[in-house]
Amino acid sequence: MSLIPWLRWNEAPPRLSSRRPADTVLETLMMELAGQMREAERQQWERGNAVSKICTGVDYSWLASAPRPTYDLSPGERLQLEDVCAKIHPSYCGPAILRFRQLLAEQEPQVQEVSQLFRSVLQEVLERMKQEEEAHKLTRQWSLRPRGNLVLATFKTRARISPFTSDIRTISEDVERDMPPPLRTWSMPEFRAPKED
Repeated sequence: MSLIPWLRWNEAPPRLSSRRPADTVLETLMMELAGQMREAERQQWERGNAVSKICTGVDYSWLASAPRPTYDLSPGERLQLEDVCAKIHPSYCGPAILRFRQLLAEQEPQVQEVSQLFRSVLQEVLERMKQEEEAHKLTRQWSLRPRGNLVLATFKTRARISPFTSDIRTISEDVERDMPPPLRTWSMPEFRAPKED
């Protein structure tokens, strides 16, 4: 473990980037693609060397290291991938990278297949974003929908709330009818029986 990062305590703190989040997502995803393509190319080269070592029985890789041919994306394909990357929301960038790495570990594709695999991951993420946006839109519609409370409306039109009335006449009820209503406490609700004439 290096101690160099610990010795940089007196340097100025890193400034926050003034770039747009979409630009950061685009750059991050394209850097991930480039790094994974280099890694796939290195693995392909090592597999080729291992096969030639098995066939010849001798390892000449230390003697002459020929420049490896590098695979590059065509400008059109690069622009298409950048266009798709620009549509990815920043919160989906991390899961997209994780899914891409997972598929690369499972399939171990050739260098030429990495960009198609990356494109398929981006399409999955865009579909997931679209589904979640539609679900969010439906939730918003349901929460903002005017609620017609039919039960409450019919209950209000029938009668006032009178929980203390009954068909059985009592002495206290007769006394209460003849008395003026008492002054009620404002913290308590007012219940009145409907007057029968």
